[in-house]
Amino acid sequence: MKFSFIAKHRGIWPVAWMCEALGVSRSGFNGWLTRGPSRRDLSDRDVGARVRSSFIGSYRTYGARRVWHDLLAEGVSCGLHRVERLMRLQGLRARPRRRGLPKDVGQRSVIAPNVLDRQFRAEKPNQKWVADFTYIWTAEGWLYVAAVIDLFSRRVVGWSMSANMTAQLVTDALIMAIWRRGKPDTLLHHSDQGSQYTSEQFQRLMADNGVTCSMSRSGNVWDNAAMESFFSSMKTERIGKKIYRTRDQARAEIFDYIERFYNPTRRHSTLGYLSPIDFEQKLAQT
Repeated sequence: MKFSFIAKHRGIWPVAWMCEALGVSRSGFNGWLTRGPSRRDLSDRDVGARVRSSFIGSYRTYGARRVWHDLLAEGVSCGLHRVERLMRLQGLRARPRRRGLPKDVGQRSVIAPNVLDRQFRAEKPNQKWVADFTYIWTAEGWLYVAAVIDLFSRRVVGWSMSANMTAQLVTDALIMAIWRRGKPDTLLHHSDQGSQYTSEQFQRLMADNGVTCSMSRSGNVWDNAAMESFFSSMKTERIGKKIYRTRDQARAEIFDYIERFYNPTRRHSTLGYLSPIDFEQKLAQT
């Protein structure tokens, strides 16, 4: 570190002065200048480049642990602490997670008990789905985004976007999920008590497909914590600090986040740091 300081400031102060002030020899400094990088330095350069590539590829959202799992998947042998050090040296810091909770202005109406009861693990696909919607501001006004997640793999199996906060918004998301996953045998669908989910239109769709309805208790947002977590991640990792001129720009961004990053690529600690699609494919192979 002393030699590095001297090399950086030798255009300002004489080298002999700095060597004397720092208690090092001038010959030692000259030897340091001519000596090539060590094997460790060369390795750090290579691993550091991979660390940066993983971080940038995650849209600057991955912390050290997820970057580390990316490197392990590429066959790079290194420890977590080394990744943390290389990220610090390059100033790579993940965006902080938002702590605010999404608001739901829909009227409340208790029509189903909390059957899920915060049991956010599922033994197989299409056993437990959770759903909710949020909204994104654009220069044209609000864009409402509804999503359905399979708790088995945390995969977004259905989504929809609209300029209006209606029952059709959440109905379209569930229709996509059923179309993608097939008509379920025994499925539990959990949401809050918003008027969109208690509407006759939405309830009829669930009844026609044999889906059991579960709803969060009034005032207990963590009854649907898995869904809250997804929206928090989406806003933190992609859209939170952006300003969209049109709803179409926001739609394109959200589509890209869900279908090109979150489902196929984003690593989840609850899935052993696999992405939702990789987790399902691994199950299919066993």
